[in-house]
Amino acid sequence: MSPSTSPRLLAEKEVARHCTKDSCWVLLGTRVYDVTSFLRMHPGGKALLLQRSGKDVSPEMEGPPHRHSENARRWMEQYYIGELDKDRGTDEAQTVRERRKAGEQTGRGKVDERTGEHTTGEDENADYNQCSPVDLDKDLVDWRKPLAWQVGHLREKYDAWVHQPVDRPIRLFGNPLMEAGTKTSWYWVPVVWLPVVFYFSWYCYTTLAEGTTRVNLTPGISVTLHKYYFPLLFLLGWFLWSFIEYCIHRFVFHMKPPAHNYYLITIHFLLHGQHHKMFLLLRRVVLHSLHLTARDWSSPPAWPLLWWGVSI
Repeated sequence: MSPSTSPRLLAEKEVARHCTKDSCWVLLGTRVYDVTSFLRMHPGGKALLLQRSGKDVSPEMEGPPHRHSENARRWMEQYYIGELDKDRGTDEAQTVRERRKAGEQTGRGKVDERTGEHTTGEDENADYNQCSPVDLDKDLVDWRKPLAWQVGHLREKYDAWVHQPVDRPIRLFGNPLMEAGTKTSWYWVPVVWLPVVFYFSWYCYTTLAEGTTRVNLTPGISVTLHKYYFPLLFLLGWFLWSFIEYCIHRFVFHMKPPAHNYYLITIHFLLHGQHHKMFLLLRRVVLHSLHLTARDWSSPPAWPLLWWGVSI
């Protein structure tokens, strides 16, 4: 909703009716949000939002168990559609009605008979505003051009900029081939890596089955590893890689690059920063968080290597 648009007044019963995947509204206090288009993108899954559709999500936003960040709250504002008129006697509802009435009496623009919204004219960037609230003329980067070589010039402003998420496409490179190389379909990950996983898993198991694999604890003491240890090595490899990946994500990708170093800022954005700017990169190749990585099968390739290394 444009800042110049008078907010809609929505009855509580009307909000409660929008509780399906085709039309999902939620409340944050007296503010009403249409999050239908956000269902498929919600990091916690659409089921959580559908369970709370037509209701106030303030307790969930504040937590526990998960308190939503300021970035999440800013992101939510693009789905704002109006105010709840629960009690016509309240000061807040009265203020909203007065603001709407004053807007209609100014004579500027026109009032939509279906929504009751007061409009002031066509928005020059309507196509972009439907996607995100980015101001193309005032933003720190030019969204009409590839971002990869721009972000390094942000310097001390980069950290604040990259943590203000947007809901719009990101283009990294101007060259079509380079840009295509940064994207992949989900099914290519298992197609490429599952054969590798199966091969090294089988190699590890057959090596252990020979009964010749020993681990030297001290110069005079060694332990034979039998094939029955394979499940344990499997779980150990899973844990070790997950732990290593978490440490890389927590302490490397979330570190603040030096403001004076153009190249480190650019590398940070290409490896992980873009995931913070547009966290729903459906096809973009990006080294993102642990739980997403486990979900999209990008961690298993290292498991058999770890198992094999322990068993030799």
